[in-house]
Amino acid sequence: DVPMEDVLKLAEESLQHLIDNVDGYTTRMIKHEQDRNGVLQEPSEMFMKIRTRHVGGEPGQGLRAYLRFETPESAKGREVIWIEDQNDGQLLVREAGFIGSMMTAKLDPTNFLAMRGQRYPITELGLTNLVRKLIERGSRDINNPDVRVTRTEGHDFDGKSLTLLQIQRSKPTDQPDDFSLAEVVIDEEQKLIVSFRSFGWPESEGETPPLIESYEYHDLVINPALTDLDFDPTNPDYTFPE
Repeated sequence: DVPMEDVLKLAEESLQHLIDNVDGYTTRMIKHEQDRNGVLQEPSEMFMKIRTRHVGGEPGQGLRAYLRFETPESAKGREVIWIEDQNDGQLLVREAGFIGSMMTAKLDPTNFLAMRGQRYPITELGLTNLVRKLIERGSRDINNPDVRVTRTEGHDFDGKSLTLLQIQRSKPTDQPDDFSLAEVVIDEEQKLIVSFRSFGWPESEGETPPLIESYEYHDLVINPALTDLDFDPTNPDYTFPE
């Protein structure tokens, strides 16, 4: 067993490493989550380019994101650009398909269309936010006797041998995002948390606990040479209409 203090220490080191050293990254993210109404959505996979809020180790900058959806089929080809401090903070969305490809929609990140089927708005996207959430949740459990953490080395993720932490509760709490089991995959060499999953409480004993949320960051490339063009709808590699 691992004390929750050790888990928090790992997460806080990861957060500091991200702020100090990670200006941006590309990744293939696989997301599978309940929406805000508790309905489990189809898994989705997207290619992402992210420029962080802490380029050069200086927090307080605007996040930049480019997303291209690969799955589910209903979203395949959708492209999204969000620059926190431009376009009045709105998303630029180009839907796939003949009709959708002819126009770019502008949406507020918390608009009901932008949030349809989502658990969190795009404003909370990315590795740094994931680690912040883990620290916030872990801090609530630091002295909780009903929480047990186990550590497993040699967990296979993208062909690498990483560390798996499993956080189990013996009984429910009245906290938001309460879970019976959470799984965190850490690349300790890179000081990165690359996967997080949490499960709710089964309705009856012996049942499989229901998935609440799962985020996996595959094929991570840290600090690629991203430029403003990577977050510009006029990029010739993108399909936003002119």
